[in-house]
Amino acid sequence: MVRFLHFIKLDEHFTLFYNVELSEVKPAAVSDLSTATREFNRFSTADPPSFCNLPLLRQIMRPAKRRLFLKSATAALSLPALETFAKTSKKERNHANCTRFVAIGSNLGYHGPAFFPKDTGSDYVTSELLQHIDKHRSGYTVFSGFDHRAANGHKNWDNFLCGTRIGSFSLDQQIAKQVGQRTDLPSMQLCAGEIPAQKMCFNERGTPLPMLNRPSVVYEKLFGRAKNPEHNEYLLKSGLSVIDSLTQEARMVQTAVSAADRRKLEEYFTSLRELEKRMGKQLLYLADDQVKVDYELPPYDPVTPTLMLECEQIMLDLIHLALQTDTTRVASLFIAGLGQVFTIDGRTLRAGYHALSHHGNDPDLIRDLVRVETEHMRCFDRFLKKMKETTDAAGRPLLETTVILIGTGMGDASRHSNRNLPTIVAGGGLKHGKHIASDPKQDDALLLGDVYLSILGQFGIDADEFSGASRGIANW
Repeated sequence: MVRFLHFIKLDEHFTLFYNVELSEVKPAAVSDLSTATREFNRFSTADPPSFCNLPLLRQIMRPAKRRLFLKSATAALSLPALETFAKTSKKERNHANCTRFVAIGSNLGYHGPAFFPKDTGSDYVTSELLQHIDKHRSGYTVFSGFDHRAANGHKNWDNFLCGTRIGSFSLDQQIAKQVGQRTDLPSMQLCAGEIPAQKMCFNERGTPLPMLNRPSVVYEKLFGRAKNPEHNEYLLKSGLSVIDSLTQEARMVQTAVSAADRRKLEEYFTSLRELEKRMGKQLLYLADDQVKVDYELPPYDPVTPTLMLECEQIMLDLIHLALQTDTTRVASLFIAGLGQVFTIDGRTLRAGYHALSHHGNDPDLIRDLVRVETEHMRCFDRFLKKMKETTDAAGRPLLETTVILIGTGMGDASRHSNRNLPTIVAGGGLKHGKHIASDPKQDDALLLGDVYLSILGQFGIDADEFSGASRGIANW
């Protein structure tokens, strides 16, 4: 019997270390580490972890760059969530509040004059960009004049979902804390295009959550199942056993360390408890039938910058499938914006996307910029259509129980201004069909945080304030 230390990434922060017995490998086949690893890979998953012939480490938390635990390259056709097998209670299915949330953030924002309607209320004349989604007008609300009163510049784009202070508990993660524990994935963070320096989602500790930008990896993360569930059950139960023993050992040394170290140990115990819950939930999902979807990925991953628009549409399709199958209830999509030069409808634009955003009021550059943003709206139009036509386990349209936020942390990329952030909120049972404007010159002007407070309320989250905002949106 040969033992190896097994490394498995559990999330963006923690890695689990524990011994694995290679009882199936013949002694002659394990004369050295490389041979043993190669042989074990035949019995492991399609994406085998790393191995090391070291003693069991007396810790389970280390930074790592490997993918999330329990993923496989296998995928199959499947059914959406059915009422008979729904994971939600009858009470939850019937109440008026929302159960799903999607945030879509554009790195370079939207050209204000093409985005904002000139009139307010429900009788507004649609704008150049919004005309592409106007057929859904009764299902969304447009906001102008709203922002977080945050500092300007690209580096402050990250305020989009967290408010004035970068790193505050972001809107999506607050919602994930409320509804995300009922699904396999509490939340997922995606990116269309090259992953930039900007961050969109922050957990309660202020840690930015990493984004995935390869559709094939996202598909596997959502719908892949391990080839050998018995093997995965063994790994999970072994890991839980290690957590239990490590907790006991750490408790023994707690009285012999300084007050500062005791605080660190309490943080450690909290992380262990959270880890234990996640692993226990994974054990429950091992017993579920495979989630199957009838969706065909392209034969390549559109990850090059010039294919960003194609990637955007695929990512929105995958978000729709994830919500439909109840694999996750909270998702975010970051739409990158770098120097790529797009060719749209057979015409190559005059400059790269980022250069277009710095148009300096050049009408030709603005025309091409709005052409790119039109493609964003067309993607959103298709997404809204799918959300309206697809029902949840209770037979309601997904759009009815899903709040969709589309916006940005950049109000005017040409001036690097983070004021007057273009914002649309769709779905979620809110009273839509209007344009709501806030006058930033007024001392008591509504903030974007007020919009977020009303969104949180739709999920039954009773928050007193969000980044200085405390009123919400009345009669919405």
